[in-house]
Amino acid sequence: MRDYDSAGIRNIAVVGHGGSGKTSLVDALCFAAGSGKRHGTVRDGTALTDHLPEEIDRGYSISLGCAYAEWMDSKINFIDTPGSLDFQGEAIAGLAAADGALCVIGAASGVEVGTERMFRAAVAKQDPVLFVVSMMDKEHADFDRLYQQIKERLSSKVIPVEIPCGQGAEFGGVINLFTQRAYMYTSGVKGEYVEADIPPECLEPFTRYRQELIEAISATDDTLLERYLDGQEIDRDDAIHGMKEAMARLDLFPLFCVSSENMIGVRALLTEVVQLMPNAFEMEEIHALTGAEGHETVPLHAKDDGPFAALVFKTLAEPHVGDVSYFRVLSGKVTNGQEVFNATRDGVEKLGHLSIPCGKDRVEVATLHAGDIGCVTKLRNTHTNDTLSTREHPIRLAAIVFPEAVVHFAVRAAARGEEEKLQQGLHRLHDEDPTFTVHYNPETHETIVGGMGERHLDVAVAVLKRKFGVQAELAKPRIAFRETITARAEGQGRHKKQTGGRGQFGDCWIRMLPMPRGEGYLFEDRIVGGVIPSKYIPAVDRGVQEAAARGVLAGFPLVDFRVEVYDGSTHSVDSNEMSFKMAGILAFKAVAGKCRPVILEPLDLLELTIPDAYLGDVLGDISGRRGHILGTDSDGDRTVVRAVVPQSELHLYATQLSSLTHGFGTFTRRFSGYEQVPPDAAQKIVAEYAREREEVEA
Repeated sequence: MRDYDSAGIRNIAVVGHGGSGKTSLVDALCFAAGSGKRHGTVRDGTALTDHLPEEIDRGYSISLGCAYAEWMDSKINFIDTPGSLDFQGEAIAGLAAADGALCVIGAASGVEVGTERMFRAAVAKQDPVLFVVSMMDKEHADFDRLYQQIKERLSSKVIPVEIPCGQGAEFGGVINLFTQRAYMYTSGVKGEYVEADIPPECLEPFTRYRQELIEAISATDDTLLERYLDGQEIDRDDAIHGMKEAMARLDLFPLFCVSSENMIGVRALLTEVVQLMPNAFEMEEIHALTGAEGHETVPLHAKDDGPFAALVFKTLAEPHVGDVSYFRVLSGKVTNGQEVFNATRDGVEKLGHLSIPCGKDRVEVATLHAGDIGCVTKLRNTHTNDTLSTREHPIRLAAIVFPEAVVHFAVRAAARGEEEKLQQGLHRLHDEDPTFTVHYNPETHETIVGGMGERHLDVAVAVLKRKFGVQAELAKPRIAFRETITARAEGQGRHKKQTGGRGQFGDCWIRMLPMPRGEGYLFEDRIVGGVIPSKYIPAVDRGVQEAAARGVLAGFPLVDFRVEVYDGSTHSVDSNEMSFKMAGILAFKAVAGKCRPVILEPLDLLELTIPDAYLGDVLGDISGRRGHILGTDSDGDRTVVRAVVPQSELHLYATQLSSLTHGFGTFTRRFSGYEQVPPDAAQKIVAEYAREREEVEA
C-alpha cells in the first residue's frame, strides 16, 4: 500500500437501520476497489467487516468494523456500524472517528428508526451525509417513493444525483445526473459497466431529476444561481464543486442507488465519495486541552508536522492476541515502535505492530499519517476514549459521549468458583463497549450490568463464554426498598446475662418518632441525672442503627426516624458498651413494631421524548405502572413527558417503550426519591421476604 497524506484520506461512517445493507455495501465497495479479497455476503458469514462469531451466528453486525478502499489516488476508510439500536454505542463511536457519513436505506424497507437516529446524529456533528438506497434489485424496490419518504421524514434538502435504470429484478444500471450518461452493468467481475446513452424509457425521469438537481445546487450558490437564471449551462465540474460546498454546509444531501449483491452502482459510488466527501485535511479545526494541568487549549489540524494527537474510539479483545485499540490520528504522524503518551491516564505506551485494519485482517505499516485510522495491539493501560499524544506535548481530546444504559439485569456466574473470572470478563467487556456498564449494588448484594437492550446483554453473555470461558446467568435485579415508621411509640430494651463470672447488663428506654421523607436518622440523648453513664450512650445508638439496618417488616433498612433515649439503669460491675449495644437492639425490636412501620419503594424520574402519534399509548402505559405524570412540553412533532414511576415497574421498560413507539421513543431516568408502597403491594413484598427466610432456614 502506498502512503497517503491527509489530503488523500477520507474517513466515512456507514450508518443506517439494521438490515438496510450497510455491511454488504462496505464489502462490495472494498471488493470493487481491490482491497476485499472476495465478494462476501452476510448470509454465509463471509462479509468483510462481520467476522465475530456472534455476528456470523446471528446474521447482523454487533461491533463496528473498519476496512479501506483505494480509489482515484485516495484511501477511503469505511467504518461499518451496527444498525440495531441495542448497539448504537458502536455507531456513535464510528461517527466520532469519521468526517462524513453514508446513510444506507433499504429500497423495500424505507426510512426506519435507526435511519432517523443516525442521520440526526451525523447532522448534529456537522458531518456531510450522502444517502444510498441499497438493494434496488429486490422486490418492492421503489426509488421515487423512497425519495419522497426521505424528504418528508429526514430532510427536504435531499436531492438525487444518480437514478436507477429499472428497479427490482429489472435494475440493470444507473444514470448519473452530473455526467448525463447511463452506466449499464455486466454481471460478474467487480461491478464493471458499459457507458451508454440514456435509454428512451428513462428520458422522462432523467429530465425531471436533472432539472431538480441543477436548481437545488444553484439555489445554494449566488454565482451558480445567476448563471442558471441567465440560461447558461452549468457544467459537470461546477455542479460537483457546488454540491460538495453545499454538503459541507449541510445545505444538500445527495442520493444514490446501488445493488451490493450484483455490484451495480458500486464503482460509481466510490467515485462520488472521493469527489463529494471531505478529505481529512479539510476537517474542521479541533480545539483540545493541553498543558501540564490541562487548562490550556490548542488548535489541531490534520497535518503531519503538527503535534501528535490520536483518539482511541474502539477497543476489541481478541483471544490469543489481547486488546486491539483502534484510533484516529487527528494531528501529527506516528511510526511503528514509537513511544507515545496516554494523556488521559498519564502513562507511556509503545506502538508495536502499527497496522491499518481491513475487516479481521491488519496490514502493518511503518508510518500512520495525520487523518488516518489505525490499530495496535497489547497496549498496557489504554482504553476507549483515551488520547494518545507525546510527553513533550500532552494533549487531551474531547471524549465520545456514549448513550446511557437503559436495560439492567443482575448477573452471576453459573458455576461456583468462577466469580473472579466473571468480574474480570465483565470489566473487559466494558472496556470494549462503554455502553455496557457494570456496578455492584451493596444494598441488594448483586452485580448489576446495563446495556442498550435485551439483545445487547444476551450478546454480552455469549461473548463472556467465548472469550473469557465463563457462563453467566441474568436475572431481574432486586429492588432496594426501605422501611419507615408512621407513628411514635416508646419502650424498653433490657439485656441481662449471668454466666457465673462477670455478667452483662444494659437497660435503656427509647422513644421512636417519624421524620419527614429524606431526613434520614437522628439520635438524641435525653438522659437526666446520669441513669445511663454518658460513655454508654453511643453504644445504644450503635445498637439501634444495627437493628434498623435489618428492618422490621421485610429486612430492608429503616429510615427517616428519630430516636430519643430518655431513661434506663446500669450495674456497677456488669455494665459495659456491648451490654448497652444489645439493649439498644432489643429496645428497637420492642418499639419499632408499635410505630406502624411501612415499606417505601424507590422512584425514578423519567423524561421521555415521544412522537405525538404514540403519546396516548405511552401515557396509558405509565399510568398502568403506577406512574404519575408531572408535565408535558411540545417539541415540534414530538412531546417531552416527565413522569415519576416506581423502579419495580421499570424492568425492561425500554423494550416496552420501543414496542409502543415502533422504536422512535427515547427516555432517560434518574433516581427521584422514595414513596410508600400501596398496602396490597406491601403484603406481597412481606410474603416474599418470609418465604425467602424459610428457604434459608430450611
